[in-house]
Order: sequence, then structure tokens, then C-alpha cells
Amino acid sequence: MPSLKKSALAAIGALAVTALALTGCASNGGASAGGADATIRIGSLYEPVNLSNTAGGGQGVTEALTGNVYEALYRLNDDGTTEPLLATGYEVSDDGLTYTFTLRDDVTFHSGKALTSADVKSSVEAVVAPESQSARKSSLEVVADIATPDDRTVVFTLNERSISFPYLLTYIWIVNSEATDLENSEDGTGPYTLGEWKRGSTLTLERWDDYWGDAAKNAEVVYNYFTDATAEDTALQSGRIDLITSVQNPDSLPQFEDSGNFTITDGQSTTKELLAFNDRVAPFDDVKVRQAIYSAIDREKLLGAIWGDYGTVIGSMVPPTDPWYEDLNDLNAYDPDRTKSLLEEAGLGDGFEFTLDTPSYDPHPAVAEFLQSELKKVGVTVDINTISADEWYTKVFQEHDFEATLQEHVNDRDVVWYGNPDFYWGYDNPQVAQWIDQAEQAETEAEQTELLKQANRQIAGDAASAWLYLYPQIVVAADTVSGYPVNGLNSQFFAYNIVKE
Repeated sequence: MPSLKKSALAAIGALAVTALALTGCASNGGASAGGADATIRIGSLYEPVNLSNTAGGGQGVTEALTGNVYEALYRLNDDGTTEPLLATGYEVSDDGLTYTFTLRDDVTFHSGKALTSADVKSSVEAVVAPESQSARKSSLEVVADIATPDDRTVVFTLNERSISFPYLLTYIWIVNSEATDLENSEDGTGPYTLGEWKRGSTLTLERWDDYWGDAAKNAEVVYNYFTDATAEDTALQSGRIDLITSVQNPDSLPQFEDSGNFTITDGQSTTKELLAFNDRVAPFDDVKVRQAIYSAIDREKLLGAIWGDYGTVIGSMVPPTDPWYEDLNDLNAYDPDRTKSLLEEAGLGDGFEFTLDTPSYDPHPAVAEFLQSELKKVGVTVDINTISADEWYTKVFQEHDFEATLQEHVNDRDVVWYGNPDFYWGYDNPQVAQWIDQAEQAETEAEQTELLKQANRQIAGDAASAWLYLYPQIVVAADTVSGYPVNGLNSQFFAYNIVKE
């Protein structure tokens, strides 16, 4: 694949969490009635920054709009499979360089304009434009040309093979090419239109009666945004919301378990909690220092402290749901004696001090305090610098002005970002970049899998980052609600099948 560039904001954690005061509660003070005309009130910590998938809308815009307001040529289902959505299928040439997609008939945008191949072309071009902040921008730079021989046909010509190309298109919203002000409005093809967005409070989706497919099973969805997980839990207990998309306060689970009025679902997450080093700067430009820090962290103890019996310890960027997963926890296992030995070899036997830029929202502050305590035991002083999501994006992601940071990365198949030396963590290993390139140009999935396993073993061995744990994907819902997705694939949350008694 082409060299990766800074483009993964949409896939990086809860950058949409605002610093506004908590206002996320139902406007009527209680959950709505059931039936086909029900309003589904969803609690979330991830408010969008804006409504665009190319302008840094963050995790929240994916959660609320993907599949609900905007659709792609192919859909990534909650079980990880893909299937045609706005396309009926595709054909690929023998050399793997030409993909021809056929679009569905009779699809219209919310504005009433008919979907054509020109809209697909402009949507992909917007993702790879220089100013784009799309999560998969760099991956789609493999596209050399997009032809539209007729309104129903789109032909992608690639400059090199891309075995992941159909999968990558599941990320790309198809947007009306004539639409404007997409940071504050929308024009998609999905089963909902955008209602009112009260920033810092709620975002409403309304069922669209002219949808080309099966109509949404509820009339309205209201995302209620919180900046505090405890307040979100209280809103669910009191009936002001119907469900929480991803519980961030595991201490609250017993109250839901004991009440008998809620369903708790522990799905499969792809969200990794990272201690990301700036591999460009001393002392983290030394692999021995990174390995030393990683081995000083008791990840089992950390996971238990944050999530109790939920979640999974991981030893790399690859979650178990990725095809190239291997258990690499032993590469940098918890071993304080190893830490001290490695620091001696790196000339830091007396320890050192660094600043940890820590997002202000849960669970990062608690994780930072745990790391501070653990590393103090091996002579390393951690100065915690708490910053907002917006500050993190500017200081860390854009300007690379940091020594180490905490962040969650939500996407599957995102180990490929370690092949990009310009990414915010600055890991630069030409051999790894070559393996990742070769994997994307592989002719078979088996070949791709083996190359990415090889790359991931090297990345993990180098402790390019410290992968602390895999989040659990805990959805808690009132027993009167069903039909919601339970897995945390890429932070999307399809709302159209949710029903309420």
C-alpha cells in the first residue's frame, strides 16, 4: 500500500468528548413510549466535533451517522463480515488493479437527488483530498483513477494491488456531490435524516419515509451526550435514556445486574488503550527504553483496576478479531527486573522523568495515575499533563509535541499505521513498512495474513507503543429495548433495528 500519512483522527479514541457541562438527558425527562413510533434515547460519551467524515468529526460522528444517515458501497456488519449496500456487487480484473462496481437503482439522497456514479467519485475524492482528515485517507491513495462510464457504474483503477480495497470502502460515506456545509448539515442516503443538534446535549435522527431499503423500526433516535460516565449511568437507571452504547464505568454494572430491569451485553471490541511513545524523541527513540517501560507495567493489575472482570490484556495493536492476530503478551511481559536491566543498558540506570499528556475523559486519568505509580517503582517519574480532546488533537496528533500520551484507538486492522513514520507516534522501521506494503499487494488473504503477522511481531518486539488492554464492549439497555448492535467495530452503532416495547 502507499506510504501512510496523518489521517486517522476519526479512528482515534473519543476525541469528540467536549469540555461542556453535562446536559445529556431526555428533553421530556423520561423514556418515550414503544412501538413503531418510538423514540430511542441513546447515551454516549462521544459527541461529534462536527458532522463530517473528512473534517475531523471524531468517533462520535461515526457512531451516530455511519449506516444511519450515511451509507457506503459496502457495509461492515456487526459480526465483522461485509456485504453490498449501495453497490450490488463488483468485478475485479485478473491483475487486481481494476474494480468495477454496479450501483443500486432508485436510491436517492435526503435532498431528493438521485444517487449516481458521480456522487461515488466525488465522495472518494473528498476522502483523499489534501485537507482531508479521514481515517482511511492514506489507504485509499492507492486509487489512480475513478471512471464513471454511466450513472450506475464506477470503475476504480489502482496504481498497485490492494487486497483490502472492498473492505476499505466500507468506511467511505457516499455523499451528495452537490451538498455544502457538511460540517453542520448532511445529505446522505440512510434510513434517517438529521434532526436537531443541540451541541453539548443531544443529536436527533428522524426516520426517513423515502428510504430505498427497509424502513427504520423506530421513528426517532436521540443521542444524549455526557462528559461523565457516572451521570450517564444515572440517566439510564432513572429511565431518561434507554441504553448506553459503551459503558465506561464498570463499577456501575452491579446496580444494573441487581435491578433485574436491564440487559448487559459484553461484545467484542476493537478498541485498544495505548501508552503511545513519541518514538522520535529521547529517550523513547531507544527501543530498550520503550521495552523497559512496557515491562514495568502490570497490565493484568491495570485491567482489573479499571474494568474488573471485563476486557482483555493485549501485547500488540492487533485485536483477536483481526485475521492476523497472535498472542504476543510474552514479548514484553511484566518484569520489573528486566526493566531495570534495560534502563541500565540504555544509560538510564538512575531513572528519568517524562511528561504524559493525558486526555481528561475516562478512563485515561485513572490509567495515568496507575502508570505513574507503577513506573515510580523502577525509578521513572511520570508528570501527568491533563489536556482536553481538542488540545490532544492539536498538540499530539497534529504537532507531535509530546513525549508520551494515552489514547484509545477504535478501529480493526489498524496495525498498518505503524508503517507510516509520519504518524503521530513516529515509529520508523523501513522493514516493517515494506512488509505492510507487501501485505496489501498480496494476491491471497493467506499471504496477507502471514506478512502482517511478521510485521506485527516486529512492531510488538520493538515496543513501538505500549498496548495496555483491549476495552470490553459493554452495552447496557433497558429490558424493554432490543435490536441494538453489541460489538464495537470501528465505533459504528446501527440504530435502525432498535425496537422498544
